[in-house]
Amino acid sequence: MKSIILRILFLVAVVTTGFFLLNLTKVKPDSTEKPITAKDSIIVSKSVSDTYEVKAIKVPEYIEFAGERVPLEKADIFERLDRELLVNTYWQSNALLLIKRANKFFPLIEPLLKKYNLPDDFKYLCVAESALIQVPSHKGAAGYWHFLRATGRQYGLEVNDNVDERYNLELSTKAAAKYLNDSKRKFGSWTLAAAGYNAGNARISKRLKEQKVSNYYDLLLNVETGRYVFRILALKEIMTNPKKYGFLYEKEDLYTFPKVKEIIVDTAIDDIADFAKQYNITYKELKLVNPWLRETKLVNRSAKEYKLKIPIE
Repeated sequence: MKSIILRILFLVAVVTTGFFLLNLTKVKPDSTEKPITAKDSIIVSKSVSDTYEVKAIKVPEYIEFAGERVPLEKADIFERLDRELLVNTYWQSNALLLIKRANKFFPLIEPLLKKYNLPDDFKYLCVAESALIQVPSHKGAAGYWHFLRATGRQYGLEVNDNVDERYNLELSTKAAAKYLNDSKRKFGSWTLAAAGYNAGNARISKRLKEQKVSNYYDLLLNVETGRYVFRILALKEIMTNPKKYGFLYEKEDLYTFPKVKEIIVDTAIDDIADFAKQYNITYKELKLVNPWLRETKLVNRSAKEYKLKIPIE
């Protein structure tokens, strides 16, 4: 009997405490405010489209590569260019970096293209190949123009562990111009020459013969080469008209190449760091403008003449 009474008292205490706490949580609305209703407590979530938009891009009515018109009236050609415009426009960080680097390197590349009789549009092929940085491809292609070791040597570049002229902008541009001019003579088309730079001239020749066509835009190619020329076209369009594609920047945002002077070296350099100190610059400063020097010394057993850039500011 005593235990039953205790249980009843405990239950009463719990209920009483519950009512007390419930009353504490009730807040009377201020007389000057509108009472809160259930409708007011609903939080309406905005959709993504209210704060962010991804717009379709208008494909230019006319575009050409090296003076050769792109047949945009063909549906698949239109779609392939549209794809590359979308990919390269909405990969904003990469595109903006390319625009910044172009300001650094195009003034060096453009006169070289003119000197070696290559259309100016091929500077965008250089961008497509290396993004204007010194990172080799997974196949071992290196330098601004992404030459393989054997092809670089074939076109007159010195390529070894000590000196790799694929990283020499002037010499590699000259080699690329030779390769592309050879391809143009072979195919009769700059567009096919560009495709051959990616896939190899032999492979392009084989595909032309198999498919009985003579135009890049009529070829069915693997995914990489099938996209290659269209990526170059998209880069040309975006980098030529950056504001049209939403890229805004000031002149001071762009990268520039340091002012340099050139010297001729026809002897070995035992220690490049010590050599740099003679010109009041660091090892790093010297190597950044001469990336073709691949080690901490220059062997040069043949007394070859090398042009070294020396930063002067």
